[in-house]
Amino acid sequence: MASSLTTASAGTSGSEKTFFGHPRGLATLFMTEMWERFSYYGMRALLVLYLVSGGADAATGSQGGGLAMTAATATAIYSVYVSMVYLMAMPGGWFGDRVWGARKTVAIAGFVIMAGHASLAIPGQAMFFVGLALVAAGSGLLKANISTMVGHLYDGPDDPRRDGGFTLFYVGINLGAFVAPFVVGTVGEKVNWHLGFALAAMGMGVGLIQFLFGTKHLSAKSNVVPNPLSPAERKSVLVKVALVFVLAAAFYGVVVGLGMYTLNWALVPITLAGLIIPVAVLVRIKRDKDLDKTEQSKMTGYIWFFVAAAVFWMIYDQGGSTLSLFADDKTADTVFGLGFPATWYQSLNPLFVMALAPVFAWLWLWLARKNQEPNTIVKFAMGLVLVGASFFVFIVPMNMAGDGTKVSPMWLVTIYMIQTIGELCLSPSASPSPRRWPRRSTPPR
Repeated sequence: MASSLTTASAGTSGSEKTFFGHPRGLATLFMTEMWERFSYYGMRALLVLYLVSGGADAATGSQGGGLAMTAATATAIYSVYVSMVYLMAMPGGWFGDRVWGARKTVAIAGFVIMAGHASLAIPGQAMFFVGLALVAAGSGLLKANISTMVGHLYDGPDDPRRDGGFTLFYVGINLGAFVAPFVVGTVGEKVNWHLGFALAAMGMGVGLIQFLFGTKHLSAKSNVVPNPLSPAERKSVLVKVALVFVLAAAFYGVVVGLGMYTLNWALVPITLAGLIIPVAVLVRIKRDKDLDKTEQSKMTGYIWFFVAAAVFWMIYDQGGSTLSLFADDKTADTVFGLGFPATWYQSLNPLFVMALAPVFAWLWLWLARKNQEPNTIVKFAMGLVLVGASFFVFIVPMNMAGDGTKVSPMWLVTIYMIQTIGELCLSPSASPSPRRWPRRSTPPR
């Protein structure tokens, strides 16, 4: 990254090197997030294809070696996994705030994610689910804290470089997501599934190494535990966690001992937790007596936006499951005469984000100058309408492929573009300008 380092800008000493005019620590966090997204989206591109590989719902001629599950089961596992990644951001933020601090939490998260991908690289259903759980837990720990560390690099919300710093950080996210399917996806889909998962582990390993070597450039605030647990609180938490694990182990021990265990015994409780925990957290905040009337009103508005955003991302994330399976089995695997593996479609969204984000940024500013910029509610509505419309478009190629015809890849290209435009309408509204982000906020994907 030496070529990207420039001379100092405002807020730095004249001899201090910077990263595109930003603090050197941004390069560390940029690369960490880029490699973490490389590992995450590389594995994500393989996930459902690996689950159905060797089974009746796998594409004709595809390699075996997977878990031979049905498309419905694979989609359910994928959905639960993605929801757990989002859900684990809650305890991830808690650990950063109250136990380890942001920097230590991110370092531990990197090890956990790498161990998860390494577990996926070992054949066997048991190791697969262990790996999936580790990646979900590690991703939650990392995502909840790394953007906080970006904010720590600047002199408060009014630092003129702060918005640009988060923009560069966002580029790193999408750059890793764009490259991953071409590397991890191609090797996993065309050579060996587990070798692909191993490449994802290596990617996270590279990100972790450069993070550990680059921590000297980070803000000292990233080492601070903002609200550490008291000894009594720590003991209470440990007792409650131990009790939950004991009860879960006892319950599943009985289920297995009676010979009643099926995959649903694991999926259903996790699914219910994904619904109950966010509702419980929001209700607890809403009932907080320390909030005044104005804050309560804002919280009510936030809840509605939270629900709308949750609906959007539930539909949007079908790109890694339903659309991926359709790409593998029902879509022509060549574009302009060149081979185009199914995993490569997962690169379309980050490509479109990087290409269209500057256009939308200019558009919103242009409309704002004319006092015609849509408000947050309208932008949310536009995002929801577009992501829903993408699946109305999807009906057309689904019908065309009903008789075994392989449809043009351009159908999926169009669907991913519509979804990305919806994301660009909703994400800047769901995550306000970094100048106004609260300490625990995470920027859009």
